[in-house]
Amino acid sequence: MITITNIKRVGSEKTESVTIEGGLIKGWNLPTDQQGEGQVIDGQGGTVAPALIELHAHLREPGQTEKEDLSSGLAAAAAGGYGTVVSMPNTSPVVDDPAIVRTLIEKAAGLGFARLRPAAALTKGQKGEELAELTYLKEAGAAMFTDDGHTNENARTLRLGLETAGSLGMVISVHAEDASLRADGVMNEGPVSEALGLPGNPAAAEAARVARDIEIVAGLHAQGVPARLHIQHLSTARALDLVRAAKAQGLPVTCEACPHHLTLTDEALRSFDAIYKVAPPLRTQADADHLLEGLRDGSVDCLATDHAPHTRAEKERDLLDAPSGIAYIELAFPLMYTRFGETLGLERILDLMTAAPARVMGWAAPTLDAGQKADLVILDLTTERPVNPAEFRSKAKFTPWAGETLKGWPVLTVVDGKVAFQR
Repeated sequence: MITITNIKRVGSEKTESVTIEGGLIKGWNLPTDQQGEGQVIDGQGGTVAPALIELHAHLREPGQTEKEDLSSGLAAAAAGGYGTVVSMPNTSPVVDDPAIVRTLIEKAAGLGFARLRPAAALTKGQKGEELAELTYLKEAGAAMFTDDGHTNENARTLRLGLETAGSLGMVISVHAEDASLRADGVMNEGPVSEALGLPGNPAAAEAARVARDIEIVAGLHAQGVPARLHIQHLSTARALDLVRAAKAQGLPVTCEACPHHLTLTDEALRSFDAIYKVAPPLRTQADADHLLEGLRDGSVDCLATDHAPHTRAEKERDLLDAPSGIAYIELAFPLMYTRFGETLGLERILDLMTAAPARVMGWAAPTLDAGQKADLVILDLTTERPVNPAEFRSKAKFTPWAGETLKGWPVLTVVDGKVAFQR
């Protein structure tokens, strides 16, 4: 049994306590004789919320553990306030075998950090040609299907996948980018890429693929097929407008935005530092502003980090050769709260990182009611401290926001009634 004292609920200044037993919330403000003789933790006056949910993280296991592994990645997630993480399948080997899914779940369960819900590959080997054994992957515990890390170039295969996944009640998430339009682009195509003499990745590469995928869903929807498409890491205003139009038609299309696309722009690439190289690339301030408006009006369904760790040596290569990706799951909430707390409000940011991802997946919305699963985070909304990558639990101990002063840091994360992180 655990009792957490000296905490406040969102929107309240009242100091309360919550007691946890058997992995569930036993109750709030229980008398001492009902709190038992278990552990008592001081919540340091922090604000309590359901633990965050991450739908898009690269934990690199199996086969790429020099970048990250389940232990470091899930510890980093817990330190960031996350209780559940959906991992991407573009590993070595690809997560396209039910045995790999089961192994990942079993290993993660014994670590005591954030809960793992592995995504499985949509196609065998993520080659985009033949569907993986989707039914067996679901039975093994796969949370969604995606070929993330690769674009789905074969429209017919994606259509078959949406049909099959729809019959299983599963979501397909896609990296919506036309590979032929992207070509060898390493940053956003525009005035900055032209000034730097670097190959550009046009906004049309994302928009064209989003349009195609929405048309596939529209056709299936007209036939009564319950296909559900989730578009990952939207980066452009045009693509978001296409999603808005799809939602207005009642199509089962959802999307996510990432904090790095909201807080950084292609101007950062003037440094020629590959730490800013991501896929899709950092776009313009106008795109970032449009995405922020999408978070306000609900056309962007949720936030996700696309946590993508690489070794320092890889990210120190030049922009043409370095891999894409930023790892920052530990500071996603403080970053969003510091930058957009006044613009979006605490409750909206929390919804985008808790109940909203659950809605995308069709999971029950997390709550802090008595009798519910004890997944919660305590957030210090007032203390400011600089980002220190040396303290990261992730193996990727570098970040674009190093040294920036943020507030909203998690001080305690509880998953399944057990302490997964404590500052």
